[in-house]
Amino acid sequence: MNQEQKDHYFMEKALQEAKVAFEKDEVPVGAIIVSNDKIIARSHNLTETLIDVTAHAEMQAITSASNHIGGKYLNDCTMYVTLEPCQMCAGAMYWAQLSRLVYGASDPHRGFKVLGTKLHPKTKVSSGVMSKECKLLIDAFFIKKRKEKQG
Repeated sequence: MNQEQKDHYFMEKALQEAKVAFEKDEVPVGAIIVSNDKIIARSHNLTETLIDVTAHAEMQAITSASNHIGGKYLNDCTMYVTLEPCQMCAGAMYWAQLSRLVYGASDPHRGFKVLGTKLHPKTKVSSGVMSKECKLLIDAFFIKKRKEKQG
């Protein structure tokens, strides 16, 4: 399997997590962390469930992966996340020294790029993997929320 195929495969796994979040009425963002081509952490947004603004999918995944490897640095790991990370999550990734970040849909309003947040200098970034599917799920969630407010 080449890197593009791996990225697609693992983003599908992150999208499955995002769908779990959708079913829980959470903003549908899913994340997984991979080391040596194995998933070591999987998560989705839990901000409503935990009543915690920091319970983003990426933050949950970093904690889970760190527990799995028994250390705070994820410098041999790749995170796959369905939405471009926010400033908070990008900051956590910086401190975790993540090797690679792969995300699906861009976030032109709250994403780390538009806010100018830096990742660790050694973190490689790939974007747009399954972006249509990721964006469709996010859009469907907010359309549903708007309809609920109106009705």
